Amino acid sequence: MDARDFTVYDLLLRGASLHRDAPALIQGAQQWSFRQLLERADRLAAGLAGLGLAKGDRVCILAQNDVGYVDLYGACARQGLIAYPINWRLTAQEVERVLERAAPVMMVADASTLPVVGEWPRTKRAIAHWYQLGQAPPAPGFTALSSLYRDSAPPPAADVAGDDPFAVISTAAVDVIPRGAVLTHANVVTASLVLIQSLGFTAVDRYLLALPLFHITALGNLVAHLHAGGASVLVARYDAEEAVRLIDAHRITHVSDFPPVLVNLLDAAQKLASKLPSLKHVSGLDAPPTIQRLHDETQAQFWTGFGQSETTGFVSIQRVRDRPGAAGRPLPVCRVRLVDEYDRDVPTGTPGEIVVRGPVVFQGYFGQPDVTGYTLRNGWHHTGDVGRFDDEGWLYYVRRKPEKELIKPGGENVYPAEVESVIVQMDGVAAACVYGIPDVKWGEAIKAVVEVRPADRYTAQQVIDFVGSKIARFKRPHAVAFTDALPRTADGAVDREAVKTRWGAGV
Repeated sequence: MDARDFTVYDLLLRGASLHRDAPALIQGAQQWSFRQLLERADRLAAGLAGLGLAKGDRVCILAQNDVGYVDLYGACARQGLIAYPINWRLTAQEVERVLERAAPVMMVADASTLPVVGEWPRTKRAIAHWYQLGQAPPAPGFTALSSLYRDSAPPPAADVAGDDPFAVISTAAVDVIPRGAVLTHANVVTASLVLIQSLGFTAVDRYLLALPLFHITALGNLVAHLHAGGASVLVARYDAEEAVRLIDAHRITHVSDFPPVLVNLLDAAQKLASKLPSLKHVSGLDAPPTIQRLHDETQAQFWTGFGQSETTGFVSIQRVRDRPGAAGRPLPVCRVRLVDEYDRDVPTGTPGEIVVRGPVVFQGYFGQPDVTGYTLRNGWHHTGDVGRFDDEGWLYYVRRKPEKELIKPGGENVYPAEVESVIVQMDGVAAACVYGIPDVKWGEAIKAVVEVRPADRYTAQQVIDFVGSKIARFKRPHAVAFTDALPRTADGAVDREAVKTRWGAGV
């Protein structure tokens, strides 16, 4: 650490000093001030240090949103531990793969995830500490996380630098095991300043923390609102009618959106006769008709842009009304180029891979130096996304590169290769081609074209159920077609573009 460092824990110290007794976090009937949030992080950090956890150790978290989840982020920041949250929608096998890569010293679960991990304290001896978050009595093999909060003076904070890892956010499983994007303290702090500046957050703003805290959007907006002196209203899982009541009761100003969050919120507001008068910002991704409905029915503005977990969130952002169809201009802390296959700049208006450089770019993929080296080659983060610039410097998203084709049902990332690798495990299936199709409710849905003989050997539901039995349910195909021969390229690979042309977006 030196005089130029500023960490996530420094951000908590600053909040406790400047905003003191103002609310920082609200959950149900309880609320915690900035000073109380710092005290909770300190008390939990003392318990973690008492277990012998040291700088660089990983703490995996498989739980729904809770004040204890926020405490873990704060305590890890103080002690230089690396928070490694896991998507609670994953299957047991998928979670095991994440644990293999993370190699954590400690695992924290809650009552909702015990069906997945309940027996693991007995079978996974490499993980030394098993704790349960929440109010429910701990299951066998688990200890209540609440027992770790110490009232005695905490030990000295670890020597943590801005470039030290703060959290590992899992991205999609492009190579079966989800890659973990290592975000540093400086990444997260810088991204929070970008959001504050772009959307104009102040101490009067309040954020509905309904997206799961394993997601960069939820974590990034939590930190940004804390940094601005605002409060976050936390819920374990999103419910549209509850969201309307919370927005009106707490005068919430900001909501994050991935389909179908916003359309359900507007439907619930209509049902409950609420105009959502406090709402100023909705940020994320959605269909133009839903965004237009937000603008017609409320005073809020919809913000969208381009970004990834690897860029700690947005690298470009805009109000949709400013340039419909665009993804904004590059943020002040980012350089964005569009390049061809040889990393040469492409002309304005020509599609090229989006590459990024700046202090929001991640440190690398945890435990994968080769993949990191390739992604960050030539000093730029290669996003795998294709975009184009117009003459005024506005960025437009075009598509994913074929080798990194991505489907985003409801804001989750699904790589076709992962779903295809499951489908071909079915007896008699020779190949599969999975791709995204438009979906009114979820924004995008998954379609699979399966090569099997005879072509009527399976039903669509059998394929859907088989995928759901192996990997997370949100990765199941919505539509399935069958053929006895998929089109192939000259080298024998499935011709993805030919499949899309022939089978299209229909069910």
